[in-house]
Amino acid sequence: MNISPQCISCIFNQAYRITQELHLDDTQAKAVLDRASSFVPKFSMHHNPPQNATMMYESIAKLLNTTDIYKEVKAHSTLEALSLLPFVQKLLDESDNLFLDATKIAVAGNVIDLASHIRFDLHEELQKVLHTPFAIDDSDKLLDSLQKAQRVVYLADNAGEHIFDKLYIETLKKLFPSLEIYYFTRGNAIINDVTYEEAIEAQIDEVATVINSGVATPCIIIEDLTPQAKQLFRCADVIISKGMGNYECLNQEKDYPIFFLLKVKCSVVAHAIGEAIGSIVCKASQT
Repeated sequence: MNISPQCISCIFNQAYRITQELHLDDTQAKAVLDRASSFVPKFSMHHNPPQNATMMYESIAKLLNTTDIYKEVKAHSTLEALSLLPFVQKLLDESDNLFLDATKIAVAGNVIDLASHIRFDLHEELQKVLHTPFAIDDSDKLLDSLQKAQRVVYLADNAGEHIFDKLYIETLKKLFPSLEIYYFTRGNAIINDVTYEEAIEAQIDEVATVINSGVATPCIIIEDLTPQAKQLFRCADVIISKGMGNYECLNQEKDYPIFFLLKVKCSVVAHAIGEAIGSIVCKASQT
């Protein structure tokens, strides 16, 4: 999906949120906003929002003399997610439908999103998600596809959320022991998306093969994948895509068996997907 004027406003507001999250002084904050504003005329209406946002984020990182703007914030999100694991594990242990509930919990983790202008309380989301139906519910198709699959590619999204990804992958391996699962991370730090190093630190390599996708944008662009990642992507029996960024980049792809797991957090995606802000979605691309 290509960028809209509303997306441009949102991307610029992300720059302002950087100044708030990092507690920059007024001089630093203005420098960041000046840098961000210089990129607005360069945004292409033929590119999707994450593609356009990438060059702005990279420039702001250079301005702040860092390679990872949100390093400390990501670490805090990860600790918060880890603190909730016992609660989440109890929910799964008591579940009457382990696959469906684990899938919903994986989506609940998607509320950790610093690129969204809407904030959700993670503990509250986890408490209510099992009683919330998918607004678009292709979970039966996902279950059927996984039962037949051998190779699964899992497209990661945000740091903190990756803790719940690991739990979901553990559940999938329990339900489908023969699955080969490949966990795709970003090629380098961008916004609060999880990197290869952060996935390894969370020991996701214990349950999946962690792959550095090589992609520098806050979404998966197939053409930018490393040769290894591209081969795995093209040969996957099932592709599980987490988050709005990946949806914005891949929602037009009908040639791949993609299942989008996300919470709708902006009006542009809500309009594109046909559901309300706050909805949870499990949507197959091949429908």
